[in-house]
Amino acid sequence: MSDNSNNILLEVKDLETHFRTEEGIVKAVNKVSFTIRKGETVGIVGESGSGKSVTSLSIMGLIPNPPGFIAGGEILYHRPDGSTVDLAKLEEAEMRKYRGNEVAMIFQEPMTSLNPVFTCGDQVLEAILLHKDVNKTEAKKLTLELFDKVQLPDPPRIFDAYPHQLSGGQKQRVMIAMAMSCDPNILIADEPTTALDVTVQKTILELMDDLKREIDSSVIFITHDLGVIAEIADRVIVMYKGNIVEQGSVLDIFANPQHPYTKGLLACRPPLGKRLSKLPTVDDFMGFDADGKMIEKVSSIEEMIASVTITPQQTIDRLVNLKEQEPILQIKNLKTWFPTKRSFFGKVLTWVKAVDDVSFNVYPGETMGLVGESGCGKTTLGRTLLRLAPAREGEVIYKGKSILDLPQAEMKELRKEMQIIFQDPYSSLNPRLTIGNAIMEPMQVHGILGSDNERKDRVIELLETCNMLPDHFNRYPHEFSGGQRQRICIARALALNPQFIICDESVSALDVSVQAQVLNLLIDLREKFKFTYIFISHDLSVVKFMSDRMVVMNQGKVEEMGPADEIYNHPQRAYTQKLINAIPKGELKDIEARKG
Repeated sequence: MSDNSNNILLEVKDLETHFRTEEGIVKAVNKVSFTIRKGETVGIVGESGSGKSVTSLSIMGLIPNPPGFIAGGEILYHRPDGSTVDLAKLEEAEMRKYRGNEVAMIFQEPMTSLNPVFTCGDQVLEAILLHKDVNKTEAKKLTLELFDKVQLPDPPRIFDAYPHQLSGGQKQRVMIAMAMSCDPNILIADEPTTALDVTVQKTILELMDDLKREIDSSVIFITHDLGVIAEIADRVIVMYKGNIVEQGSVLDIFANPQHPYTKGLLACRPPLGKRLSKLPTVDDFMGFDADGKMIEKVSSIEEMIASVTITPQQTIDRLVNLKEQEPILQIKNLKTWFPTKRSFFGKVLTWVKAVDDVSFNVYPGETMGLVGESGCGKTTLGRTLLRLAPAREGEVIYKGKSILDLPQAEMKELRKEMQIIFQDPYSSLNPRLTIGNAIMEPMQVHGILGSDNERKDRVIELLETCNMLPDHFNRYPHEFSGGQRQRICIARALALNPQFIICDESVSALDVSVQAQVLNLLIDLREKFKFTYIFISHDLSVVKFMSDRMVVMNQGKVEEMGPADEIYNHPQRAYTQKLINAIPKGELKDIEARKG
């Protein structure tokens, strides 16, 4: 790619974006400088709070004021006609001419970015009418063509559908169609695949790459996952606490990272070719001295990985030892069906077979992974095991006791032993309860310990076990980050001294660095308290790292089952192979092949 100045489309120079808070001014973006050239994809990577999304919102002129404001710097956009405009200095009315038309954005959460009271078609049509000189009939034709381009099934139906009637992947495609509707020169994609299945993610990444080439635009791709960046980016910018700590070509960053933070981000993704006892974290690579100066702890990723690698023989020995015990859980021919259509007289005409004739055993101390795309039945299976969803047929036997027909009083007793950690920690915590009371509540319901003072001591102990502080007891859920909230939910699950825990997508929305810390915590707790887990996720690399054995589910049925390494290295079914192929691997040989 040529490096001359005519090739530069956007220059960000010494950008500073600040927010006013009760504690004073927060410098969310601190003197950030970079360029975007025509036709290239630049990845901006970093954890939540690193400033990557605030940088993109600054470029789009979408920083909410108050409390935010651009305190300094320039955002120079070089227009196709040769003129240059500083987007940071434009008034809102002037900025609207550029936003959506020449610089467009795909937001992280399509459900909150799409208006629930308008059809998907009308929302894209509105963007086209605003920026293009066409009538309504032509705009509708263009919208349907866009829906076809982004591979939405049945574009006329999607045109008339409301956002809540579409899946996550379909909503994301509507957002892409809207962003692409005016052929922008710069497309900013802010975490567009974070909560999607790996297979849907792969499709969306390929789609964005194709559309980028078709309209010859440049892309700023924001994510916390360097594996995704490896698939699509030409250059990488690494941000940490509002600053750029490293930038370079994607090959340079992956082959020879310089900053300890970059090394930590690269190392904390679950590796697919090895089995580790724990995941390296950013904290393993960098720390701070008493003066707040950064210190590098480990310089080599390879050295760090080698220190936590488990041999294949150790893995085999562990599996043999687990299977020498009696199963803690036996699932036999389990079916959970939901009626979808009834006759006039109430007779069920059609069913959704969410769980359809599933059987397997789980052994004490084992982590059984449950993997598959959204809608495959894995969450319904987890809920059925705890009687949170009604089974239609089959047996669930826990410690020799059939639990599907247990009386309510006996089931309540058993719930102490069987817990679930939900996917979304924010919606599973009561916003009106302090986290101390939220953890203490199930202990009060089940009469654990003699008094609230004893329970409070136990809660503080649990918080410390989950790497939280005692003074967090009196804080509310909104005062914590996503990773901290997930640890609070883990502490609450531990409050009843359970033996069997279902983790339902419990790390899917977390940054890779925070995800590594939570996964390590779950493994430490398993070793310390001899827990048995069922670990549910659509991310096969995470399931492979966590699990001894793995069940692959597809359309309510078991597609294949076996030791986690065996399934990854020698998948027997085409569906499993498709899941494995969709994982962003971030390996050097793949990047070199792509750069050609």
